[in-house]
Amino acid sequence: MPRPSPFLLHGWLTEWWRHYGDGCRLAVQAAFRDGRLVAALPLLTYRRRGLEVATFLGGRHSALADLLLEDDEDPATGSTLVDRAASSGHDYLDVFGLSGDCRLAAASNTRALHLFQRVEAPVLDLSDGWDATYRAKTNGKKRAHHRHRRRQVEALGKVEVSVARTLRDLEPALEHAFRLHALRWRGRPDGSGFVTPTGMRFNRAALRALAGVDVARIVTLEVEGHPIAFAWYIALEGRMYLYRTAFDPAFAHCSPGLVNTLNLLEIAAAEGLTRVEFLGGAERYKVEFADRFEPLYMGLGLPGSVAGGAVVATRARWHRLREAAKKSQAARQLYNRMAPARRRLTRAPDVLRPSGVAERGR
Repeated sequence: MPRPSPFLLHGWLTEWWRHYGDGCRLAVQAAFRDGRLVAALPLLTYRRRGLEVATFLGGRHSALADLLLEDDEDPATGSTLVDRAASSGHDYLDVFGLSGDCRLAAASNTRALHLFQRVEAPVLDLSDGWDATYRAKTNGKKRAHHRHRRRQVEALGKVEVSVARTLRDLEPALEHAFRLHALRWRGRPDGSGFVTPTGMRFNRAALRALAGVDVARIVTLEVEGHPIAFAWYIALEGRMYLYRTAFDPAFAHCSPGLVNTLNLLEIAAAEGLTRVEFLGGAERYKVEFADRFEPLYMGLGLPGSVAGGAVVATRARWHRLREAAKKSQAARQLYNRMAPARRRLTRAPDVLRPSGVAERGR
């Protein structure tokens, strides 16, 4: 993939299907040449309001999912898979996490696929190493602020930063991560599903699968042996993908989340990773270090029926109006007031809601 997705790795998808696949039907399109896989479109379908909706295998967990194509394969092969998918029985396609130059849109040809930006997705170039990158991204005042925060953490007691990479270390680190996430989001809306019973079972299983191919990392900040912040990222193809972070709000006065972000970026650079995919929205700690945004999009289209075409046309108009509304302050206020009604109308099955990546405004 031009922009690889760790959420299409076999182990990740297998565990997602085991934990969230009830009520869904596999609809994977694949192409082989001389017995070798050369292209794939990993889809599933589920029922929504009487219609069969196609989406990526992995649901909203699969950020950066796309049509997969061997480097030297004819793009027409990808177009053939899209045509096969469109005539395979679904009413329309509704996918999340596409990049702006996704292959799926390019291969759709005459079959309409509407793209709407949903997540800012900041990225950072680490190819010059951490020291040079940090100097370029901060000024003296900002670096002094970071040193102050580190000293505040150090004043609490003995500080340790651990990097879990083997399954033996990752499993206990994940349990600490669950606790910190629950503390961070206690009493606040949390649409991630990370610490729900199913979410914890899935993440334990997915972690074991990722550990088997040495791509999972959990960086934990501890004070006197007590974890106060964590960051789980995935290392793939020279890139760091930030998956989950949280800190204990009891220590918010010394910004342990910021301190641990500095730790994990330094650790990622030391490992030789040259690009950071922060994913998610434009949170301050991401934007502070990012070079630019490379947004993720929702894809809507490939109607396979008259009813599906009508849904696509209606929803596409709504999303275009929404984008126009955001450019007008008065219209934006009206749009925000309508948020509760929109959520009721657009509520999706739990297994397909965003989890690995939080959609903007959700």
